[in-house]
Amino acid sequence: MGAIESRRGTESGPTYHPFFPGLPVRDPIALDLPEDISHRLLGILESEPEISQRELAERLGISLGRTNFVLKGLLEKGWVKTRNFKNSKNKWAYAYFLTPEGIVEKGRVTARYIKRKVEEYESLKKEVEHLKKEYGEYFEDPDREI
Repeated sequence: MGAIESRRGTESGPTYHPFFPGLPVRDPIALDLPEDISHRLLGILESEPEISQRELAERLGISLGRTNFVLKGLLEKGWVKTRNFKNSKNKWAYAYFLTPEGIVEKGRVTARYIKRKVEEYESLKKEVEHLKKEYGEYFEDPDREI
């Protein structure tokens, strides 16, 4: 399958899961892609449009196949467009550019990501305060004998 060839069905047909043929998926971009990875993905594409799918997969910590599938979903949603270019090895490659819709979505993803991180921070802060009250003497000297 080519770099941007689609696994999408017809207009009336379903999209199929890239790793489980025959298993329909409603939305390829929503395929178990955690918000932090979505946030990083859109940021990387915005700042490094000529990144290879292999390097993008390594940086995101996901498989190359999953990266390809997600990029196809972004293309089909209209959040990313591609352009061919010759890379340093004199081979043709793709550059990925966020569209205006992609930039708006990146803003939404970033806002949700920040909100979630603030909530996590507040929760951890409460937990640490609780632990300090309960085990305060051990915070002063963690090596202290019990």
